[in-house]
Amino acid sequence: MKQCVMVASFTQPTEFTGKMAKIILFNKPYGVLSQFTDKENRPTLSAYIKLPGFYPAGRLDHDSEGLLLLTDDGQVQHHIAHPANKMEKTYWVQVEGAPTSYALSKLGQGVELNDGMTLPAKVRLIPAPRLWEREVPIRERKTIPTQWLEISISEGRNRQVRRMTAAVGHPTLRLVRVRIGNWTIDDIEPGKYQIETLSLPKGAAAARPQRPAGKPRSGEARRNDGPKKPPRPAAAKKTPAPAPAKKPLIIQKKAPRTSPK
Repeated sequence: MKQCVMVASFTQPTEFTGKMAKIILFNKPYGVLSQFTDKENRPTLSAYIKLPGFYPAGRLDHDSEGLLLLTDDGQVQHHIAHPANKMEKTYWVQVEGAPTSYALSKLGQGVELNDGMTLPAKVRLIPAPRLWEREVPIRERKTIPTQWLEISISEGRNRQVRRMTAAVGHPTLRLVRVRIGNWTIDDIEPGKYQIETLSLPKGAAAARPQRPAGKPRSGEARRNDGPKKPPRPAAAKKTPAPAPAKKPLIIQKKAPRTSPK
């Protein structure tokens, strides 16, 4: 087990809380879901990671491979997964066709997707990396070449890299995530993992994104924020109506009957 300091995007931490967290660097195989259970009984993390109390920090699509981080600390999980922290992720991407310099420039500057423009990315051509054989081979066409790219992004949109390459005319055939922040899958075989221990800096808690002002969460926060309404005046006690005065009972004495003479 390695021991290190959590410095990714916490610039120059000088003080530490003394709190330790564990993080798992898992090389997720193709076809495995980034979760521990599945109603359809598809392959999940439970087949590879038996340690209790660990949860994925982010996700990796079932048809993608490579680095998936899990941690036993909610603060670390939030920091890695939240898009506001813009932790850089690097992918090796095999695409269909041979991208031109124009296509690479488009990927680097930003691509218009159906959910908006992507942020600038780092993109470069790379030779075919030495990787493990994938259980399900990629779709290959003899007449169409393929090319490997290295793409680094700091966003976390759904299937973003695949949509980016498709938008410039080069569908993704294989996608392997090789780096998240300072963590890599170096020397980790598919289906295997390593554990590291982190020392958390004091700035970690302060780095958590704050909820924008004026947007209270539903429920209790909504009820507690904002000016308080003046308390309702106490309802006046009803005084019971006076009982009606009883009429005096008048007994009229009848004159004694006299027997007829």
